[in-house]
Amino acid sequence: MGMQDKNILAVEDEASIREMLSFALERAEFQVSVAEDASHARLAIATSRPDLILLDWMMPGISGLQYARELKASAQTRDIPLIMVTARVEEEDKIRGLNIGCDDYISKPFSFPELIARIQALLRRTLPDGEDEQLSVAGLQVNAVSQRVTAQGVPIHLGPTEYRLLHFFMSHLERVYTREQVLDRVWGQNVYVDERTIDVHIRRLRKALGSFGYAPMIQTVRGTGYRFSEQH
Repeated sequence: MGMQDKNILAVEDEASIREMLSFALERAEFQVSVAEDASHARLAIATSRPDLILLDWMMPGISGLQYARELKASAQTRDIPLIMVTARVEEEDKIRGLNIGCDDYISKPFSFPELIARIQALLRRTLPDGEDEQLSVAGLQVNAVSQRVTAQGVPIHLGPTEYRLLHFFMSHLERVYTREQVLDRVWGQNVYVDERTIDVHIRRLRKALGSFGYAPMIQTVRGTGYRFSEQH
């Protein structure tokens, strides 16, 4: 499935911005649906499930943050990658957005090439040739084809970004990576993501693995970055 087959749902209350988003995304050969608020977005998702949602933080009625929480709480929509679009640049807002499950975040005013790069990086789920279809470490298994993760056979639910992080770490056991290297390999080069964003996703991955006892495998290497290791 090429990028041009991917359906993007843009949820934005300002008509002029909706039109610009539609234009820019269609030029980048995406299929585009638009919605002006959460209730229209629910309808759009029920009609045709999007491959990615662009969600404006500030909306009348249900805020983008509240709606993001709803999307991530529902089994039907929690796996859809979510980019929060916001005019607010306060760090705590950003962290709140990431903590409820947004996969990425872009601040207005943004350039369309940057937005397209973010979307493509998040959608780039297809694995490079030669990557193992099944990765397994101490009973923790990642199936690269179905993108399912299991611990001793029990399914673990991960968001798209946590899945990519885990796949990356399990493909590179015992190696130490700086935050910058993790960004390049997991988010993609030329995508601006704050390094604190990585820490949020690492925390979420540790939390998901924690109840199965695998959290200690993701090790913080002081002053450098992270390592995935069986050696505690």
